[in-house]
Amino acid sequence: MGDIKEFHKFTRFPQNEKEEAYNKAVWILEKCSTYNGFYAAYPGYDMVFARDSMIISLGASLVPNKKLKETFKQSLLTLGKYQTKEGQIPNAVDKWSKRKHHVDFKSIDSTLWFIIGHYIYKERYKDSSLFKKQKTKIKKAFIWLSYRDVGEDETLEQLPTTDWQDAFPHRYGATINTQALWFKILKLLNKNVQTNKLKKIVNEGEDALWKNNFYLPWRWKNHGKYHEYGEWFDSLGNLLAIIFELADKKQSVKILSYIKQKGINKPYPIKAIYPAIKKGSKDWQDYFLDAESGKPWHYLNGGIWTYIGGFYVCALVKMKKFKEAEKQLQKLAEANMKNNGNFAEWLHGLTGKVGKTQAGVESFQGWNAGMYIVAYESVKRKKCLI
Repeated sequence: MGDIKEFHKFTRFPQNEKEEAYNKAVWILEKCSTYNGFYAAYPGYDMVFARDSMIISLGASLVPNKKLKETFKQSLLTLGKYQTKEGQIPNAVDKWSKRKHHVDFKSIDSTLWFIIGHYIYKERYKDSSLFKKQKTKIKKAFIWLSYRDVGEDETLEQLPTTDWQDAFPHRYGATINTQALWFKILKLLNKNVQTNKLKKIVNEGEDALWKNNFYLPWRWKNHGKYHEYGEWFDSLGNLLAIIFELADKKQSVKILSYIKQKGINKPYPIKAIYPAIKKGSKDWQDYFLDAESGKPWHYLNGGIWTYIGGFYVCALVKMKKFKEAEKQLQKLAEANMKNNGNFAEWLHGLTGKVGKTQAGVESFQGWNAGMYIVAYESVKRKKCLI
């Protein structure tokens, strides 16, 4: 209750729900801000995750706040400090909690977001000093990523459970989430030949991820008439493809139309995957039963993640669908303001009811707050700010 009182003292009135959610988002980022970088949530998840801290920073860097700028910087420094000699960036750095201290790896997107984060910091703050200081680490991270191209075709391949979705769903090989992030990095580095080659292989031919109306979540090898690939809809990967222009305008319209047609943005934006994976389906693994995702429409299994909803709003703005973006921003505000505005980790995919966090304690989720700020400002300025 003390946190709620503190928030009301922090905000101004009167305001509409979108503005109140914006103010609450800024408050949450300040709560997640530590000397070591952005923690993923307050309380709970009291460690610096690479992907969480960078996605939080997409929003934090749009707020004129020196403390948030410093925390963005410290996030990058912390991640760089624990980079391996080969160049991999840790998934999470847990050095300050009451738990046994450790540094986790086994992820590919952590290194991708680390590079993107440095470019965002340099661009948003018009400050290249950190980029120059970390130049060697950025280069090592890029080299480590380039060695994930086991097919020598510019796509990056990964092992199962090595990105933000952790142990669910089971996917491997070339994933759309990783290709979209890698495509963005190649563009940032002005590697035009590689960028064009990656775009072609992801969109054309028998190994393409594009199929009919959206990108497949993952694909690996073909074995005659048998092909290894997933057919469910990966919301984040497809939205990143729109935002980073891996998808062309025609494809982007198809993706957004598919989301609307299938109700993937309902009751709130947006379900992490669609449809939910059920026991007995080809995508099922028995170990799913050991987690919340074992239940359809729970957690990652078709549950609603509002940070992805923020990317959805940005994709709508990118495609100049301003009226729909405004509407979805309102729904995003409503979702985040549930349960006294704690920007809940996830909501039930059908009912919109707040789900049980995996943090072990009811907490305010940092990346939900960060992406709400990006969505809010993108709608306000009528420009996708990623």
